[in-house]
Amino acid sequence: MKEVLVNEIKGIKIGSAEDLKALTGCTVVICEAGATAGVDVRGGSPGTRETDLLNPVNMVDRIHAVTLSGGSAFGLDASSGVMQYLEEKNIGFDVAVTKVPIVCSAVLFDLVAGDYKVRPDKSMGYAACRNAELNQCREGNVGAGTGATVGKINGPEYSMKGGLGCYALQVGDLQVGAVIAVNCLGDVVDPLTGKIIAGALNEDKSTFVDTEEVMISRYSEKRNLFSGNTTIGVVVTNGKFTKAEMNKIASMAHNGYGRTMRPAHSMFDGDTIFAMATGTVEADLSVVGLLAARVVEQAVLRAVKNAESVLGYKAYKDM
Repeated sequence: MKEVLVNEIKGIKIGSAEDLKALTGCTVVICEAGATAGVDVRGGSPGTRETDLLNPVNMVDRIHAVTLSGGSAFGLDASSGVMQYLEEKNIGFDVAVTKVPIVCSAVLFDLVAGDYKVRPDKSMGYAACRNAELNQCREGNVGAGTGATVGKINGPEYSMKGGLGCYALQVGDLQVGAVIAVNCLGDVVDPLTGKIIAGALNEDKSTFVDTEEVMISRYSEKRNLFSGNTTIGVVVTNGKFTKAEMNKIASMAHNGYGRTMRPAHSMFDGDTIFAMATGTVEADLSVVGLLAARVVEQAVLRAVKNAESVLGYKAYKDM
């Protein structure tokens, strides 16, 4: 088994666009030939598009892109730019008069990080697709991770910078990778040591409070103390699977969230993972599922480790 780049998976292109002043952006994962796909939404506050289509009982069995975006629900507009780009390239589901690109999307809440009036829109989604022509795995304060933060239990002033992370593994001719935008309510933990590497800070802003312990101590408080969360991502593989199997792989991939974020899947996160398969290599579902969890785990860690401090938000590199 060896590490590879996500963009080395044949048929997959990745592009990001961002506004570094307003601190928001979007990332697109494109499969022009179409990919069998699934999704698993675990958080209680999701913002998504075209997830019902991925139910195995529904007709369309291939998608052409997944858009990950900041901007909360406003950021779903970025998918319109992705659709425009793909339609111009004659990519999509053939409806005779044109081809309709099937673009799934999930958003995270980053409105409090920068300028809330600026959100990823159609033009930014289109720009991310243009950047996908370069097919680069940029990480940190880029794309959907531009305005991402982590550890928000005590408010944004005590949170840290999140970001976008990419990671992939290859076993023989099988490849599995992940692109994750980390913007969790909780802390990010290194599963090898059990130690928090980014999260909610104490008043000294040099040590961590431990989000789960804070939440437990406030067990009787039912008001919404949290805002601005959600970790979203895409798992991609060159394996060959059905739509039902891809939904299972997306489900197994969430184990990577559970290993690295404490807590994961809270009512105030919209944690979502899409899974895409290009369908060129025969592979066992359980093996790809466990590898999906591993690459998600590492992509989460890489997202915070490659983040840069900005607008007073400390980054992992500053600790």
